[in-house]
Amino acid sequence: MTNSTVFPQIPPCAWSRPLGQGWPTHYVVRYASNLDDGPWHGVPLGGLGAGCIGRSPRGDFNLWHLDGGEHVFQTFAACQFSVFEQTAAGARQAYALCTEAPQSELSAWQWYPQEAAPKATQVDSPTPTTQPTGAYHALYPRSWFTYENVLQAQLTCEQFSPIWAGNYQEASYPVALFEWTAHNPTDQPLTLSILLSWQNMVGWFTNANPSPQVQQRDDGSPFYDYVPRIGQSTGNFNRSVQRADSVGCLMAGAGSTQAEAALPAEGDGQWAIATLPHPEREVFVHSRWNPAADGSDLWSTFEQSGALAACQDETAAAEGEQIGCAIAVRFTLPPGETCQIPFVLVWDLPVTAFAAGISAYRRYTDFWGQSGQNAWAIAQSALQHYKTWQQQIIDWQQPILEQANLPNWFKMALLNELYDLASGGTLWTAATAADPVGQFAVLECFDYRWYESLDVRLYGGFGVLMLWPELEKAIVRAFARAIPTADETPRIVGYYYTLGVESPLAKRKVKGATPHDLGAPNEHPFVATNYTSYQDCNQWKDLSSDFVLQVYRAFKLSGASDTDFLVDCWPAIAETLKYLKQFDTDGDGLPENGGAPDQTFDDWQLKGVSAYCGGLWLAALEAAIAIGEHLSTHHRDAGNLPILLAQYRRWLTQGRSVYHQKLWNGQHYRLDSESGSEVVMADQLCGQFFARLLGLPDIVSAEFIPPTLEAIYTACFVRFNQYAAKQATPQNQKFAGAQIGNFSAARLGIKIGAANGVLPDGSPEDPDGTHQLEVWTGINFGLAAFLAQMGMTDRALEITEAIVRQIYEQGLQFRTPEAITTVGTFRACHYLRPMAIWGVYGILSGCFMPQAESD
Repeated sequence: MTNSTVFPQIPPCAWSRPLGQGWPTHYVVRYASNLDDGPWHGVPLGGLGAGCIGRSPRGDFNLWHLDGGEHVFQTFAACQFSVFEQTAAGARQAYALCTEAPQSELSAWQWYPQEAAPKATQVDSPTPTTQPTGAYHALYPRSWFTYENVLQAQLTCEQFSPIWAGNYQEASYPVALFEWTAHNPTDQPLTLSILLSWQNMVGWFTNANPSPQVQQRDDGSPFYDYVPRIGQSTGNFNRSVQRADSVGCLMAGAGSTQAEAALPAEGDGQWAIATLPHPEREVFVHSRWNPAADGSDLWSTFEQSGALAACQDETAAAEGEQIGCAIAVRFTLPPGETCQIPFVLVWDLPVTAFAAGISAYRRYTDFWGQSGQNAWAIAQSALQHYKTWQQQIIDWQQPILEQANLPNWFKMALLNELYDLASGGTLWTAATAADPVGQFAVLECFDYRWYESLDVRLYGGFGVLMLWPELEKAIVRAFARAIPTADETPRIVGYYYTLGVESPLAKRKVKGATPHDLGAPNEHPFVATNYTSYQDCNQWKDLSSDFVLQVYRAFKLSGASDTDFLVDCWPAIAETLKYLKQFDTDGDGLPENGGAPDQTFDDWQLKGVSAYCGGLWLAALEAAIAIGEHLSTHHRDAGNLPILLAQYRRWLTQGRSVYHQKLWNGQHYRLDSESGSEVVMADQLCGQFFARLLGLPDIVSAEFIPPTLEAIYTACFVRFNQYAAKQATPQNQKFAGAQIGNFSAARLGIKIGAANGVLPDGSPEDPDGTHQLEVWTGINFGLAAFLAQMGMTDRALEITEAIVRQIYEQGLQFRTPEAITTVGTFRACHYLRPMAIWGVYGILSGCFMPQAESD
């Protein structure tokens, strides 16, 4: 106990929402087959690659990304915090702290109200006004629940996992921490009890079909059915644990004892809930109750006194039976006093499986072993160190929060967009001699379920690079290893499937081609690459350039001193640049796009030399030259380096001249040289942005950059939004091939961001187009970074804010999509590319100042 109020200081920039408050309007999916769980998403809990869980602003635990690369969105009501309060006069109340009661089970429980009793009305205000019962706040990896107007006590729950920049150990732990702060503002003592109940889930999160058939979705993307073993609890049991430094419950599976523990399969392991004992508090442990019934076996004693019936029952669950456990901490707060109580939730599920017979141990097993029998040891360590971890997070974030030039909405989105590093189906494997920090990868998204799409992470990789540079290098090395491999398995191309025409067959992976991705959770990530088959990615004209730029970016922006990293990647650089050059069919120094969508905008046909791919090629040549010169200076053997450098310089000189000559139209760079399109492409000078970012020579003369950005800003942002507002009205509901959803007419004039490509007046070249008319969140952040780089800070923030407000005001938080439309639809949530906001931050904060190379 303490005599001073020690409520956690919630940063003012944290995202906030009243508890249980729904969304009168929110985005819905553009394609019915795409993932859409609705807007009830909160900060994920759990270390990077350890699996994570999510708790929504209603208070329910509803997101379960515990099987690597797989998605489960379902509320298990038994997994819950509850509170009991008794006043000195004997008045009692108890609530499970979720504002929505389950449909059937736990009917004996009382659920927390979404609204409190109305305030007394004034004479001139005859309508009673209800009061909020609290709020949810989020600033990843921390989040807070505050409770008010229901209890006499003031309660706050802060929850977090030990994730901070530069941390390659604790950031991998399968841990969720909850620090409760209780304050008594009254003049009488209050007795409180905080309950954490949990359901034994051991064995649930693994695919019952280990070799699912890959199918073709209606949008042309490959997918497979995931069938988790939810509810299969036969043989699971719970054990009460009471130690001098920790008290709680251990949840285990059939045959899971220390004496007979064997190396686990996927889904095997343990869960644990625990708290710290304290001489002034009572801790109750209940090891077995039925979460599938009305819940009275747990609730009846808790609602009467805040206690739990003494239960140390280790009986295993029978077939079809569910079991839960619970811990409660009861204490009395004198008037004016405050106390803090920690709880910890741990899951030790050490194995993640891929195709049948292929699996990997998670990164945290480097520190806690591979047995799956260490949940309690992890919980003990978390209770011992959580205050230090909490401070580490604060110390990392505080310099960002103190930057007066950054608005609060920007700081909020910057940190919250890191959610995808935990929630994006993340894979982080145990370390090896070849990979001393393990292998790391995040899905493109759950609709496109393959790892680290290279074209996407050209934008989305900024977060990992700036905060965990060794993980960034691990990802880039994985691509370097994949470039010389080949897989001649023939596949159909999904794009043609969507057109209703017969598809040509394409080889899965051609030697020398940079793969699009590092594989999928149902195969063998890092080994079987190029999982996507929507397009023939061997024909893409941006991937080789993307790879070279990401090699140099990882080197340059992490200190410019890791020459070994460049040595590792150089053979792949040489091979893939040679591969891409073969598409320069007319020998002018620039590879041509082939007419089929063959770059990151993979529904958008480019023909001949394109501004997007051509610019990336020129920047990649400059990066390759810089890498080669560095290797020469440091006397590192890189094969026929002088010959290659001479070749790259020749290609660069020739290509730079042709690029401007073929594409400049007097206001901006044309989409391409052969289609005749007049579209203004938002990302046309992406290569120029990366060249200047990395301290390389401009790929176009500096005088042409400002007018190009002016043309992009005017057409793709200002005029596009004006055009969309006129078109998207109740009288004219069809726009971009979609119907106006649940957005009110009053919202339609709000700017939502820049379209990928429109005519100079903001209108569409093709009203039924897809990618051109979509607003891509990550591309917008990339454009904003470019504007900021060129000193156009106000415009950079204007575009960034437009995207941020769509995400965080219209129910897309913690599931940020690739694309949104002016008619209230989205595509591809939980997307990797939006972490490009860290590129905006790098420019605005000065983090990307050119660094001198280290000897």
